Amino acid sequence: MIPFLSLKDVTARYADEIHEAVNRVVDSGWYLQGAENERFEAHYAEYVGTEYCIGCGNGLDALIWIYRAYIESGIMQKGDEVIVPANTYIASVLAITENGLKAVLVEPDPETLELDENRIEEAITAQTKSILLVHLYGRCAYTEKIGELCAKYHLHLVEDNAQAHGCRYNGKRTGSLGEAAGHSFYPGKNLGALGDGGAVTTDNKELADCIRALANYGSQKKYVNQYRGRNSRLDEIQAAVLDVKLRHLDEDNSLRQKVAKCYYEGIKNPMIQLPTQLPDENNVYHLFPVLCERREELQRYLAQHDIQTLIHYPIPPHLQECYAGEWEGLSLPITERLAKQELSLPIGSCLKNEEMEKVVSAVNEFGA
Repeated sequence: MIPFLSLKDVTARYADEIHEAVNRVVDSGWYLQGAENERFEAHYAEYVGTEYCIGCGNGLDALIWIYRAYIESGIMQKGDEVIVPANTYIASVLAITENGLKAVLVEPDPETLELDENRIEEAITAQTKSILLVHLYGRCAYTEKIGELCAKYHLHLVEDNAQAHGCRYNGKRTGSLGEAAGHSFYPGKNLGALGDGGAVTTDNKELADCIRALANYGSQKKYVNQYRGRNSRLDEIQAAVLDVKLRHLDEDNSLRQKVAKCYYEGIKNPMIQLPTQLPDENNVYHLFPVLCERREELQRYLAQHDIQTLIHYPIPPHLQECYAGEWEGLSLPITERLAKQELSLPIGSCLKNEEMEKVVSAVNEFGA
C-alpha cells in the first residue's frame, strides 16, 4: 500500500536528532516555557521573517488569539465582519465565530482553489474589518490585489498559514505577508510536531505581548491576570522537535515539489482536473488536490491498486451542523462543487520514484 503520508517514515528521517532533542528536554527537568520554546520561537520568527513568534497549543488557538487580541486592544469589536474563503477547513471559521465576529464566506477561484480576489470587494461592508487569508493546500493565496484592497478599505490582513510552512510570495515567506499569522504544527503538516502545537507570527509588539498573555491564562506576570485568558502553551518537547525539523523544512518541501512535478507532468486523464500550477516558490504542496466528478469511484479504484487517498473537505463550513441557520439560503456553488469533487493524492517527503509513477499510471488508467 502506498500511504497517503507515513508519519513514521517522516520522523525516521531525523530520528537521531529528534531522540537527542527529546532526551535533552527530559534530562533538563524543565517542560514548559523554557529554553526550547525560546530557541524555537527565535528560529521560526527568523525563518518566517517576522519580529515575533509566540508558541501556543495548536493552530486553531493561534488564530483565535489573533482576533481576541484585536478585540482586547480595541481595534475590533464583537459583531465586526471578517472575510474568509468559503472552502477552507472549519478551523478558520471557528476562530472568527469563537470571538463573536461574523464570518463572511467568499467563493474561491475554481482554477487556483484559493480565495477569489475578484469576489472580495463586493463582500466588503462598513462592518468589514479583516480578511483571513488561507494558504490552502500549501498554495500561496496572497495577491497584489488583495493587498491593495486591504489598504483601500483599511482591513487587517491575517494569514492562516497552517498548511504553507516555507511558502513564499516575491521572496517573502507566507506568515509575514499580513499583520499576523496563525500556524499549525499538527503532525501531518509540512512542519509537524509529535503532537499538537501552534504559533503566531507578527511584527506588532503590542499584539504579540497580548497574545502571549492570552495563551498564558491572560497573564504577563505570575498571578496578575490582565485578560480572561486560557492555557494554550507549546510544550518544551514539541518545541525541541520542531526546531530539529525546521532545519530540514526547505529540503522536505523540495521533495514534495518533486512529487508534484511528477504528477503535473504525468497525469493526462481528461476526467481529472489539476489546480493551476504555481511556481515552486508559491507552493509547498502540503496537499495535492485533484478534482473528479466521479470522485468516489476514483478513490475506490486507487484503493484497489493499493494507493491511499484522502478527501479535503467533504462538508464545507456553511453546511456543517454546528452552523445550522448561520448562512441560511447562501449560495456557494463553487465551494460545494469542490467539496463533492476534491481528492488528495499521496504526497510527502518520503514518496519513492516508483510510488509516484504508480500513482500517475493508476490515475491515468481510471475510466479507460
